[in-house]
Amino acid sequence: MNIPHIVWALLLLAAAAGLVSGVFLTFSDFVMKSLAASRPAAGTEAMQIINRKVFRSIFMVLLLGMIPVSILTAIVGYFFHDGTLSVLLVSAGLLYFFGVFFVSAIGNIPMNNTLEALPQGGVEAQIYWPDYVREWVLWNHVRWLAALGVSVCYMVSAVLMAQAA
Repeated sequence: MNIPHIVWALLLLAAAAGLVSGVFLTFSDFVMKSLAASRPAAGTEAMQIINRKVFRSIFMVLLLGMIPVSILTAIVGYFFHDGTLSVLLVSAGLLYFFGVFFVSAIGNIPMNNTLEALPQGGVEAQIYWPDYVREWVLWNHVRWLAALGVSVCYMVSAVLMAQAA
C-alpha cells in the first residue's frame, strides 16, 4: 500500500498539535496546581524562570511553527478540497490561530509579561500570584482544548485522504 505524502504530512501535523496540546494540558492539569500549592515566592519564581526558559525550547518551535503551517493548510483546504476534508482543514487552521495563538497573545503572554516585570519572587509578584494562576489556567484550558481539536482535525483529515487514495 502506497500512502501519499500528504497523509504523512497531516499525521505529522496531528502529532505536532498533539504535543502542543500535551504541554498545555500538563500545565493545566498539575504544573500550575503544584506551583500554586508551593509558597507564593517559590511559585512565582519558578514560573518566572519557566517563562524565560520556554523561549529556547522545542516546544516554542512547535508552537510558533504551527501558526503558518496551520494557516497554509487551511487555505489549501478551502481552495483545493471540498466537503468534510475542507471543513476539517479550515477548522484546524482557525482553531490553531484563534484558540492557541490568539488566546496566547491576548491572555497568557500578557500575564507572563506582567509577572516577569515584577521582582523575581518578590512581594509584588506574590500579591499578583493568586490572580495570575487562576486567570492563566483558564486561558490555558482553552489552548490545550483547541490544540487537541486541531490534532483531531488533522488525524481525521489524514484518514479521509488515505481512504481517498
